[in-house]
Amino acid sequence: MSTQLRHDILQLLHENSKLQPDTIADMLNVSKETVEKAIAQLEREHVILRYSTIINWDKVDHQRVTAMIDVKVTPQREVGYDALAERIYRFPEVKSLTLMSGAYDFSLVVEGYSVKDIGLFVSEKLSTIEHVQSTTTHFILKQYKEDGVIFEDREEDQRLVITP
Repeated sequence: MSTQLRHDILQLLHENSKLQPDTIADMLNVSKETVEKAIAQLEREHVILRYSTIINWDKVDHQRVTAMIDVKVTPQREVGYDALAERIYRFPEVKSLTLMSGAYDFSLVVEGYSVKDIGLFVSEKLSTIEHVQSTTTHFILKQYKEDGVIFEDREEDQRLVITP
């Protein structure tokens, strides 16, 4: 399997994880078996970790609070940031964790049922970890775009309707 084919399959699945292998095969002009084999290999190699859906939670009667938390830490000798990252990402409240450059070392996305839940997570779990120096919490008020998808696209389709 070529590197380009792997990349093309991954790109198509990233844009729409519901695409079936026969559709991907038609789009890439390869056989369905080639696509199925490639996807199976990518799953075994943990390149494809899971298939996901982007949901506009504001349109669902689902109360939850999301916060982005910046965390400054002191990296540990010989393991750097990895041991601290592992300890933090194992909390069920943590939905994502990223090591970044700048004033803070980690950026976390945390979910809870209330602002108080997030506050308790920070004060009782996160900030009590040895080597955590400081945190800054930003509550997400409204999300406009995620992973390239605009939630409330107000631009109307300007294309002409063509009928056969």
